[in-house]
Amino acid sequence: MKEAFYITTPIYYVTDAPHIGHLYSTVAADVRARYERMLGNDVWFLTGTDEHGQKIQRKAQERKVTPQALVDEVVERYKDAWKDFEIQYDDFIRTSEERHHRTVRKYLAELIEKGDVYLAEYEGWYSVSDEAYLTETQVKDGKSIESGKPVELIREESYFFKMSTYAERLREYIEKNPEFIVPETRRNEVLGFLKQGVRDISLSRTTITWGIPMPESKQASKKHTVYVWFDALTNYISALEPDKTPEKFEKFWPEAHHVIGKDIIRFHAVYWPTFLMALGLPLPKQIIAHGWITMANQKISKSSGNAVDPRELAKKLGVDAIRFFILREFNFGQDGEYTRETMYQRINADLANDYGNCISRVASMIAKYMGDGENVVDIDGKASNLAEVCATAIPAYHQAMKKFLFHKAIEAAWTIVGAVNKCIEDSAPWALAKSQDPADKSKLHRVLWECHESLRIASVLAHPFIPGSSVKALDFLGSRQSLDSQSAMKDLKWGSGLKKVTVSKGAPIFPRLEWDKEDVG
Repeated sequence: MKEAFYITTPIYYVTDAPHIGHLYSTVAADVRARYERMLGNDVWFLTGTDEHGQKIQRKAQERKVTPQALVDEVVERYKDAWKDFEIQYDDFIRTSEERHHRTVRKYLAELIEKGDVYLAEYEGWYSVSDEAYLTETQVKDGKSIESGKPVELIREESYFFKMSTYAERLREYIEKNPEFIVPETRRNEVLGFLKQGVRDISLSRTTITWGIPMPESKQASKKHTVYVWFDALTNYISALEPDKTPEKFEKFWPEAHHVIGKDIIRFHAVYWPTFLMALGLPLPKQIIAHGWITMANQKISKSSGNAVDPRELAKKLGVDAIRFFILREFNFGQDGEYTRETMYQRINADLANDYGNCISRVASMIAKYMGDGENVVDIDGKASNLAEVCATAIPAYHQAMKKFLFHKAIEAAWTIVGAVNKCIEDSAPWALAKSQDPADKSKLHRVLWECHESLRIASVLAHPFIPGSSVKALDFLGSRQSLDSQSAMKDLKWGSGLKKVTVSKGAPIFPRLEWDKEDVG
């Protein structure tokens, strides 16, 4: 029976086009979704956009358009970008959709009826940029200490959620389930926040009209608009439409994995679980908080003025090269410093030199020395060094992928590529081909088949990261069928590629990039 796997990205705030930080979360989720599909699991992959709030309302006013017109325009930029980067999502949720409004209002009505939401007055600091209420300790000189963005002192009537009621229960859950929040540094951060004491939080605003109206209720005022975090976070459930497709919700929701940036860990690991506890719903299976991509040690973002357009990068360097770089170069749980020079170096070293060149060499030698690439099928089953390398790399890869340690998974796959390159240099097939000794001819066939089989395995492992390029590599090797099985990753093993193959040659999979120091964008 297939296992269910549900993975989500953050829903991105649509004030402008996506940048490389948005791509980081999305490619990571896409890679894990592809991996799970290749294991034969039943996967649902959700991404989408957060379209309500004061920031969007103000920007629409500045541009003299409606908020809906503004978000409709920007959303298409996200969809176009994800299409460019071959993001295979199953659903794209927009918080302006009726299915989302319906779910948010239903759940809020339940909380009001239960008594977990009450009306009071809020007075304090509010960050429009972060869409967050802040305490006195989070503000200095009129700015958020964490983000550096200006804050406003506001006073207005608001509906509050009794988050404090569920704080201790959440703390106990996190301590009993160490894998609920990863990496450990973020888990400790959340526990530290909970131990400081949790206040009830605002769920509504009266000064914003662009959003979801409070549900019709004797206890709810129509002048209130649902505040961004209860609105935004509910997308992970509203996309599953539990009222219309309960079987889908029951199948996927308990297997939910939220991929997020570390800056929104509190909302996902404190607000969201307490909302769910109050509603009597299961918590997500895991919250995975990655680090920031930084430039000059500053988070890459539109507001910082250092945003990097991934679509422009892809035009110059290729989609797969960018996908590979952002998950190979950075430890997924930590911050990583981005420079154009580092990116060129990584792509040239790992993709052009090691992987692409190795594929070309092996395919060319098989075609040249083994008769149009027709492989030998009577090789005995003796163990070899490359077989041992693959036997170690495959489980290491699986272990890393399950833990969202993408850089480690790539390292495991690339140990195979490195071993093949070393085997070629050590065995010198070109010399064996010139020999008249039958033993050398047999050795030549064994070496080339083992190199071929190793690269076939490495290419399957690489497929979630570089889907288009790995297919080209397997086409060169005559082994495209390795991806045909619905459990291609699960069934992957040494020796299953032993058959007659016809290799082919073509343009380099990853042409070497020429670094231009003036090209720093």
